[in-house]
Amino acid sequence: MLSRIFGRLRETASASTIAHEELLKLHLEKGCTIVDVREPDEYARGYIPGAINQPLSRFDPAYVPHAGRTVLICQAGGRSAAALKRMSATGRQDVQHYPAGMAGWRAARGPVET
Repeated sequence: MLSRIFGRLRETASASTIAHEELLKLHLEKGCTIVDVREPDEYARGYIPGAINQPLSRFDPAYVPHAGRTVLICQAGGRSAAALKRMSATGRQDVQHYPAGMAGWRAARGPVET
C-alpha cells in the first residue's frame, strides 16, 4: 500500500504531469492546447472549454497541434498517460497530462462545457 502511495506522489511530482491550479491558470490565460482523449460520447457529456477531442482509440500524435504547451486529459488519468507515452515516443517534450482527469477537474469546479 505504501509503495502505491509513494508511486502516486512520484507521478504527481513528475514534469510530465500538471497540477489543477497550473492547468486552470494556463486555461484561463489561453496558454495551452488541451487535448481530450476520451471517446466522443464521453466528451459530449462535458469537456473543458476549447479542448480538442482526439480519442485514444484513434489517437495519432501527428495530429496534435504544435502550438506551445499541450495538456492531455481523459476521465481519470489512465488514457491521458498512455497518450503521453505515445507523444513522448515521437520526441515531443511540450506535452503534459492531467492525472486527475475530468473527474478531478469537475470535483475542483473547473469550467465545463457541453
